[in-house]
Amino acid sequence: MMNYNELNEQQKYDIIQTKYIKEQKSFQAIAKEYGTYPNRILRDAKKLNIPIRSKSQAQKNAISSGIHKHPTKGRKRSESEKINIGSGVMKNWSNADPKRLAQKKASAKMLWDKKTDEEKNNMLSKANMAVRQSSKIGSKMEHYILNFLIENNYKVDFHKEQILANTRLQIDLFLPKMNIAIEVDGPSHFAPVWGEEVLSRNIAYDKKKSGLIVGKGYRLVRIKQKKDFSKSRASMVCDKLKSVLENINQTSSKIIEIEDNNA
Repeated sequence: MMNYNELNEQQKYDIIQTKYIKEQKSFQAIAKEYGTYPNRILRDAKKLNIPIRSKSQAQKNAISSGIHKHPTKGRKRSESEKINIGSGVMKNWSNADPKRLAQKKASAKMLWDKKTDEEKNNMLSKANMAVRQSSKIGSKMEHYILNFLIENNYKVDFHKEQILANTRLQIDLFLPKMNIAIEVDGPSHFAPVWGEEVLSRNIAYDKKKSGLIVGKGYRLVRIKQKKDFSKSRASMVCDKLKSVLENINQTSSKIIEIEDNNA
């Protein structure tokens, strides 16, 4: 093997061109082969105007060649990792400037407009079915909160009918030992998802239900789920709910609200 340090520029150019460009080897692999240092190869490549791969390209080559293992392939992320990743993404978007958010919305609208009528109808049909299903068995947010409460040793009734002023109403989650009702209000409670008439009816019903719950002597925690469900956002809601429950006796408020966008 020739001594790299004794080569002339043309020989160095030929080696780097062959090994780095054609064979896609790394500077480290080339340096090891010729008994020198990776930075020496890198400096010579720059000097000889040989294009340097980006960090992402270098990483991709290292993974495809088997030099490095893929950082996540074949590994199942834990729930805490998923939540941390989701929280980071959520924080990133919550701090995004209005221009970036507008571009994101415009891009989403463009993708929607490109869909065929059949695709749009299928998506709307699935969404409607999910809403109807959640009204029967509980939404994802309700189940997430239910599991959270059970894990934290709260006795909880799920979707149990309560007799309130001779009216049978179903409370989403009820803590019988604390006389606390928890209602999870989805987007249709704040926006005309199913039209203005349905929205007005939902608002009126919520006011009536709140009055009956408070009139019974219960505390009411209303969780306003204004955004699509995500475990990251649900985790933040549960952290806020835990704080509310732990400090419930220190507040005189009969109705406490938690929003999923500022939990």
